[in-house]
Amino acid sequence: MPKLKPLKGRLLIAEPSILNDSSFNRAIVLITEHTDNNSVGFILNRPLEYTINDLLPEIECDFTIYQGGPVEQDNLYFVHRVPDLIPDSIEVDSGIFWGGNFESLKLLLESKTIKANEIRFFLGYSGWGQDQLETELASSSWFISENDLKNIFSQNNETLWRNKILQKGGNYKIWANAPSNINLN
Repeated sequence: MPKLKPLKGRLLIAEPSILNDSSFNRAIVLITEHTDNNSVGFILNRPLEYTINDLLPEIECDFTIYQGGPVEQDNLYFVHRVPDLIPDSIEVDSGIFWGGNFESLKLLLESKTIKANEIRFFLGYSGWGQDQLETELASSSWFISENDLKNIFSQNNETLWRNKILQKGGNYKIWANAPSNINLN
């Protein structure tokens, strides 16, 4: 089976070999931008203990915030599937959009027009410079998966990485049931 290339809308799955990388251990990253000069994505399976209301007290909304990655962790980003409600969104792939007009989004949150399964918020992002992601792929830090994008907002965060590892099969199956901290084994 040929290796997939990093493209917008694909998933980066952390290889079990990067267990000691606290930023990306067992991470699943949605690639939202990939060019010759850089790549940008957001970690899908790292919920934080914050909600929108914690960060924006004027908005009564209990949507969970996720750790998007180690870059610019003081900035809030979002990925969604309602471009008709959020102007200026950038299409990632298959009906998934990144960003858009934040004032419009605030109104949607305040009026409870948007649902939690239509949007995901991130503090920070994951970013790679020119050729950096390709180098990491070549050194087996990641593998790329096609994505079933319609489910990315409702997937169980606890089992997302495990399920992708099981789908990969072969020698990966042993890692699917390993504890997240192998020193506790």
